[in-house]
Amino acid sequence: MTQMMMMTQVETTVHYDNGYEDEYMMQEDEWDRDMLLDPAWEQQQRKTFTAWCNSHLRKAGTQIENIEEDFRNGLKLMLLLEVISGERLPKPDRGKMRFHKIANVNKALDFITSKGVKLVSIGAEETSAKEGLLLWCQRKTAPYRNVNVQNFHVSWKDGLAFCALIHRHRPDLLDYSKLNKDDPLGNLNLAFDIAEKHLDIPKMLDAEDIINTPKPDERAIMTYVSCFYHAFAGAEQAETAANRICKVLGVNQENEKLMEEYERLASELLEWIRRTTPWLENRTPEKTMAEMQRKLEDFRDYRRQHKPPKVQEKCQLEINFNTLQTKLRISNRPAFMPSEGKMVSDIASAWQGLEQAEKGYEEWLLTEIRRLERLDHLAEKFRQKATNHENWASGKEAFLSQKDYETATLIEIRALLRKHEAFESDLAAHQDRVEQIAAIAQELNELDYHDVAAVNQRCQSICDMWDKLGTLTQKRRESLERTEKLLETIDQLFLEFSKRSAPFNNWMEGAMEDLQDMFIVHTIEEVQSLIAAHDQFKATLPEADAERQAILGIQNEVQKISQSYGIKANIINPYSTITTEELLNKWEKVKKLVPQRDGALQEEMARQHAHERLRRQFAAQANLIGPWIQTRMEEIGRCSLEIGGALEDQMTQLKQCEHVIVAYKPNIDKLEGDHQLIQESLVFDNKHTNYTMEHIRVGWELLLTTIARTINEIETQILTRDAKGISQQQMNEFRSSFTHFDRKKNGAMDTDDFRACLISMGYDLGEAEFARIMMLVDPNNTGIVSFQSFIDFMTRETADTDTAEQVVASFRILAADKPYILVDELRRELPPEQAEYCIMRMPLYTGHGAPPGALDYTAFSTALYGESDL
Repeated sequence: MTQMMMMTQVETTVHYDNGYEDEYMMQEDEWDRDMLLDPAWEQQQRKTFTAWCNSHLRKAGTQIENIEEDFRNGLKLMLLLEVISGERLPKPDRGKMRFHKIANVNKALDFITSKGVKLVSIGAEETSAKEGLLLWCQRKTAPYRNVNVQNFHVSWKDGLAFCALIHRHRPDLLDYSKLNKDDPLGNLNLAFDIAEKHLDIPKMLDAEDIINTPKPDERAIMTYVSCFYHAFAGAEQAETAANRICKVLGVNQENEKLMEEYERLASELLEWIRRTTPWLENRTPEKTMAEMQRKLEDFRDYRRQHKPPKVQEKCQLEINFNTLQTKLRISNRPAFMPSEGKMVSDIASAWQGLEQAEKGYEEWLLTEIRRLERLDHLAEKFRQKATNHENWASGKEAFLSQKDYETATLIEIRALLRKHEAFESDLAAHQDRVEQIAAIAQELNELDYHDVAAVNQRCQSICDMWDKLGTLTQKRRESLERTEKLLETIDQLFLEFSKRSAPFNNWMEGAMEDLQDMFIVHTIEEVQSLIAAHDQFKATLPEADAERQAILGIQNEVQKISQSYGIKANIINPYSTITTEELLNKWEKVKKLVPQRDGALQEEMARQHAHERLRRQFAAQANLIGPWIQTRMEEIGRCSLEIGGALEDQMTQLKQCEHVIVAYKPNIDKLEGDHQLIQESLVFDNKHTNYTMEHIRVGWELLLTTIARTINEIETQILTRDAKGISQQQMNEFRSSFTHFDRKKNGAMDTDDFRACLISMGYDLGEAEFARIMMLVDPNNTGIVSFQSFIDFMTRETADTDTAEQVVASFRILAADKPYILVDELRRELPPEQAEYCIMRMPLYTGHGAPPGALDYTAFSTALYGESDL
């Protein structure tokens, strides 16, 4: 019976060679001979076997007290075998006759024999079971001090081996560091009490029986230890299953946190774009240059302070999304689908709309500033010309309305007629000025000048007065011509003076207007053109001076004639209001304005030279930074497609490249400063470079995004390689094959190249199989296979992963082979966080025979690897 007990307790058959076997052989032989005759040993055997039987019979709600008496009729012996084997034995005989009892015992023995259990001697199988149990004990107690398990008798006398087994599997039940080797009775009682109370192992031996025996019974100790083995073997299996579930749930929880973080960041970025875009799309113009300059400064603050952090957020969002998708692929989870409107493509589209609005807003600002600058110039020019014309027209209406010809003499009439002719000449000369005033007013209307109402009112007043002067002039001429036949004398000299002085006076007025005229230029060439025109004007001054002297000579001739013929002094020229003093004053003013004009033009030339220096300074930096950015982009591209080195080496190169890029940021900032100086100086073009600040900004942002995205791709490849167990050599082979068939060298393969690549790697492809593979690597049917899709496919083909079936099997272990699991079992076997996670998400079990609250772990495990809301 002892042999049967050992066969039911120990199933592992191993060989463990130790150095202490010979040492104990002679002493063990002596002890065996003594114990065969020892009544105490026999009593210990009975006690141990009785306790062992009761540990099983308790499951059936009964127990025994005396082996010979209680097993005599065979009923409890058959019940014990049913509990141990889990099988039903033949129906026992219920009679009380001796042959009924013998029949029941024979049924039990026949069942034992049918299972291959030998009931005599000690065979090789028992020896193997003993060695396997001994090896298990040695491995479990190896780390503990004062424990050296070499057999199943004296190695257990001090109780430390029992305590070590308990502490190894349930450290919460005792503190091994406080045990004393010199207190074997306390150690044994502590181990036996804990085993009976917490591990459901009945107390099969008394501590005194072990201590007071030179060599404790080997089979009794083996029976006791085998109970420990079975108690802890199930716990280890449950721990393994719990660890697998914790791992799966931990991955799921981490992925859910990443999903929530992505949703939050995406919502914040889209909300910022939604708030910012209307401001950039607002095209409400301001009325003054100062107000528009404030708008431009606000836009610069947006570019320098508000937008850069959002660029970083957008880049980080894309990196988080790619990392999450990679982790989901690695753990065989469904791909993450963000909420509607929060896809990476949606964010990219919204960002593109923002940048388009930003570009349009900047162009509108600069155009509006140019328009206001042009308007201010035109308005000032209008005021100058209007003032000059109004000054000229002042009093002309009264002059034309007088009737002095009615009392004039013939000479006076002729003088009045000639004077009127001179006025008409003057009037005709002012026609061009009035047209210029009207044209300027029209342009101010077209450019939407803010004070256009006052301009229109003034222009209308000038035009009305001009029309009235034309009418009055015509009426006066008609009156003078009617009177001319009565008057015949006229002073030709005054007439000639009038005819020559009026154009000359108009010329001087025009010259003064031109010399005082405001100008706006943007290049040195334009200033040089103005200087050339001014030089041409100065070249005409000698001729004009000769005309002036000739006109003054006419007036001198009049005075000579007046003196010669006794004409009284202070004779006023009746044909003209222009005096020699006025001509002299205007001539002096013209000569004074010429050097002033020279100075203004030279100042403008210096200003344009300063602008040119700003252009060249900006161009010099831009022509260096632009190619530098392009070179870094090419280096990143080459590094990302490099085959020979390890991914870690590529990561190191990319990190070094990233460090170089970050260190280059001050050059971009300096260029931004030069660009701001150029804009503040209202310099809008630069022929020395093809790069604009917008080009540099876009290139810089693209460089930062590319290096971050490339680093993320390499990290993803490393993560994929490590998670899938792919060697560096395999990864290099994948990259080598992809690079070979990437014929266009654009980081992608078309369908034919991908087919050739698979064939080169040993795939036997039919049309159906190839179509299936294309659905995996190109789900959107673009006809292009990217490098990441190729790597994902190859890793799926070559690596092992967790499956739903493995998780279901793990839960089945925790549930003791039940098709459902209880809340208490989850909380007992799993850590609190993972247990609550399962309880919250696991559906109720709907099958038959389950207690209330039972949970369906099969549906939960399947949902982890399928389409669900988990």
